[in-house]
Amino acid sequence: MLVKVARGWEIPEREATPEHLYRDRRKLLRTMGFAGMGALLADALPAATEDAPLYPAKRNTKYTLDRPLTPEPVATGYNNFYEFTLDKQQVRFRVDKFKIDPWTVKVKGLVNNPKTYDIDDLVRRFPLEERLYRFRCVEAWAMAVPWTGFEMSALIREVDPKPDAKYMRMVTAYRPREMPGIISQPHYDWPYEEAMTIDEAMNELALFGTGLYGKPLPKQNGAPVRAIIPWKYGLKNIKSIVEIEFTKKRPPTLWNKAVPGEYGWYSNVNPERPHPRWSQAQERMIPTGEIRPTYMYNGYEAFVAELYTGDEY
Repeated sequence: MLVKVARGWEIPEREATPEHLYRDRRKLLRTMGFAGMGALLADALPAATEDAPLYPAKRNTKYTLDRPLTPEPVATGYNNFYEFTLDKQQVRFRVDKFKIDPWTVKVKGLVNNPKTYDIDDLVRRFPLEERLYRFRCVEAWAMAVPWTGFEMSALIREVDPKPDAKYMRMVTAYRPREMPGIISQPHYDWPYEEAMTIDEAMNELALFGTGLYGKPLPKQNGAPVRAIIPWKYGLKNIKSIVEIEFTKKRPPTLWNKAVPGEYGWYSNVNPERPHPRWSQAQERMIPTGEIRPTYMYNGYEAFVAELYTGDEY
């Protein structure tokens, strides 16, 4: 008989937040032809509770940090988002033309219930919560940030993958007129694609992120929805997702295709596997410059080690 023994750091799961029963205010405004006229809607609806604010979401205290949070201006001002620029400190100044409303996410492939989610519906369809996670870039710098999102497993259960589905592929928006880095860097195989196994995506740590620091995601951080996979390097945490596909064969990913010797398909944080050009045994905290040892799976070994044999790269 299988007996589940709670780990010492676990606390009882909090009660699930009920799904919102009413449509989002913005969607209703569009339907009525009153876009931007919030005062009229306020008069028409009986109570504000039907349009409860999404942010800040309640924090899940199961997930804790061993380091201070990165200041918000730093985390929103130091980003890798090559579709805009290679300069991490300039991304926030290049996103002004990037339109995130309207936005849809199409889910297709080997699923019984294919969906196309409007972002306004998506953020209210699954319970949002805030989690404090370590964030580790393959370039050996690190942060600690408060993400808001919902577990990938919630969406996966709703679309119901077929038995032969083994992988989940995710695709970033491809809009050269709004994303100048696509034009200036044509050597990359745009659009940005990432993927993971369904077993990985079903892990409790894996989130679709919609917020940061108690607010909706800024554009430079991957608005309106991105992947949050804290035991993997940041390159796996794909931003501005427009498509999710479930497949039988392992999908290619942008960086693994471009430089397979430097960026593994799994790209799990591993201090024992150096990058060809630098060690991964240590990480540099942004912005303090503090040097810390790199943890296996970024410190989430207790959550994810069972997913791997140890040979994945």
